[in-house]
Amino acid sequence: MKKLRWPQWIAAFIFVSMGISLVFTIFEIFTAPVRQPVKGPKVTLQGDYIFLLVEIILGIVILALPSILARRFKFQIPGLVYILFVIFLYGAIYLGTIQKFYAIVPYWDKILHTFSGAMLGAGGFSFVSILNADENVVMKMKPGFIAVFSFCFAVTLGAFWEVYEYTFDGLLGLNMQRFMTSSGTPLVGRAALADTMGDIIVDIVGALAIAIIGYFALKKGRPWMKQFEFKRHNWKK
Repeated sequence: MKKLRWPQWIAAFIFVSMGISLVFTIFEIFTAPVRQPVKGPKVTLQGDYIFLLVEIILGIVILALPSILARRFKFQIPGLVYILFVIFLYGAIYLGTIQKFYAIVPYWDKILHTFSGAMLGAGGFSFVSILNADENVVMKMKPGFIAVFSFCFAVTLGAFWEVYEYTFDGLLGLNMQRFMTSSGTPLVGRAALADTMGDIIVDIVGALAIAIIGYFALKKGRPWMKQFEFKRHNWKK
């Protein structure tokens, strides 16, 4: 029997946590009310649990995606990179959405956006390291270009996330972009933009920090953090 390494144990724990949440969410879908009661406190509706179910399923799929892509395109994902990835998903989906950390922990959303900006920036450096290590690639990219690429890579994906939030806020009547108060009162002017712009700003801060650190590491002749480097790998059939 193949022994699991510690990154795989952590991933397995997160898979189990989200699997259990999946079962409970399905149960809540059949028991939650469709509309808010006329009297009494605000309750979680069936539509909210359906959206939560979709997020959990997507989270489980995304959690398995790196391994699928690594095998498909024949590269090896460093354990540290994968751990950072699954920790982010755990914080965003399980803790943030299921355990409602977004509502009860101050600035939880901003912490995750800063972390994701840095993580995606490191991912940009890592992907370029594959090309620079490829003997078939004639041109080697300079540290300045790699730093700019990693920064743009991270900020672009952060912008796509804001498009996702905007789209589903419109389609499902959600409030992921915090354009209205918890009581449902729409915000006006700059107040309505504060959450979205704050997310983009901290994405930029995280990505910029990694771009600067990576640039100076490469400029001084040191390889970009070996534990973050993706490598070509010949998978055994």
